[in-house]
Amino acid sequence: MEGEEDVLETSMIEEEIRANGGAANEKQRSKAIISSEQMDVEAYASSYTGRTKIARLIFIAERCGNTTMELEALRMAYDEIKKGENTLLFRDVVDKIRGRLGAAYGMDHAWVDGVDRRAEARKEKLDNELNAYRTNLIKESIRMGYNDFGEFYYAHGALGDAFKNYARTRDYCTTSKHIIQMCLNVILVSIEMGQFTHVTNYVSKTEQTPEVLDSVTVAKLRCAAGLAYLENKKYKHAARKFLETGLELENNYTEVIAPQDVATYGGLCALASFDRTELKNKVIDNVNFRKFLELVPEVREIINDFYSSRYASCLEYLENLKANLLLDIHLYDHVETLYSEIRHKALIQYTHPFLSVDLHMMASAFKTSVAGLEKELEALITENQIQARIDSHNKILYARHADQRNTTFQRALQMGNEFDRDVRAMLLRANLLKHEFNNRQSRKL
Repeated sequence: MEGEEDVLETSMIEEEIRANGGAANEKQRSKAIISSEQMDVEAYASSYTGRTKIARLIFIAERCGNTTMELEALRMAYDEIKKGENTLLFRDVVDKIRGRLGAAYGMDHAWVDGVDRRAEARKEKLDNELNAYRTNLIKESIRMGYNDFGEFYYAHGALGDAFKNYARTRDYCTTSKHIIQMCLNVILVSIEMGQFTHVTNYVSKTEQTPEVLDSVTVAKLRCAAGLAYLENKKYKHAARKFLETGLELENNYTEVIAPQDVATYGGLCALASFDRTELKNKVIDNVNFRKFLELVPEVREIINDFYSSRYASCLEYLENLKANLLLDIHLYDHVETLYSEIRHKALIQYTHPFLSVDLHMMASAFKTSVAGLEKELEALITENQIQARIDSHNKILYARHADQRNTTFQRALQMGNEFDRDVRAMLLRANLLKHEFNNRQSRKL
């Protein structure tokens, strides 16, 4: 009987290997996989606007390790900054270019001086207007004055001052619409500053306003909350927020996030934190999120491969996408953790159906060495994520299933003890009531 079971297990494992991206399956599945060399910086940057576009370009330039890509990103950042008024950021980018793009992309002193002069004049005007509004005690005018100051400081890169002025408008808001606008402004600046505690607080304040929020605002709040959870490594909560983001987002929040990011962040966080049932119900069968996934076919394929147990293909996609994800300003710090969690889930899911697994076949399915796989499995067994033991000599993983017979007896014994305790308590209470023990004690007092 044992010999027949071993043959059956071996055939099942071989079928699983073929399903998980074995040689025969690879020939049938030819896929275009993005690599860092193929990243189109211009196309990537076109998905964003405002300060986040510049910040992402500078981030790519600092981390790409490719001189051509670095200079392309800095050139685009230089051009984008000159459309605005942030002279501090302009000087920083010029320093990073170091004259490598020619005289056309050097320090433009005339532009810097002109912007700074206009900024001083604008600031003085705003200050005079705000003082006049305070003297007249007109709440709406004071609110507008602080809001204008917030926009002024934000445009010039003084995010701390922008935050203070946007927050001050709260005391002068007279309608729910004003409160919502104030919260969105504070959330925007807080994301730029990396202060995600403020993001969470102001998302909550916005959701508590009595006015019914429009669908675009709700989508923005979902994204902001998702980024805050992502930053705090609460990947399951982040996944839920991104999955709840409505299609109304479109290109209405490009100063923070692009629709493609919703698919990437939500998809990877879901893979790392959801179980198989949640992945099916909340991701694969989610009609709204499916539209986001269509913008990033690679992430869609990763999710489908993972759910279909094609682990070799899934992990290959992830590895080829990794270089690009490390250039993402919000995701770079979480890539290793997310990848590790996804790989662990794949290993657990692979071993779950079997009584025993040949480590050579499993290593082939995951395209790794037997020694490396053994170490990964040892860690998962130690953390009690896989109930199994490893035969290091024969390189076989044996599942350690609970003794159902013994478990049933133990559960029955526990229920009997609980029933005995409850009956004794009821009999005691009945005897106390029968002999009026409580009443007699009260009369003595």
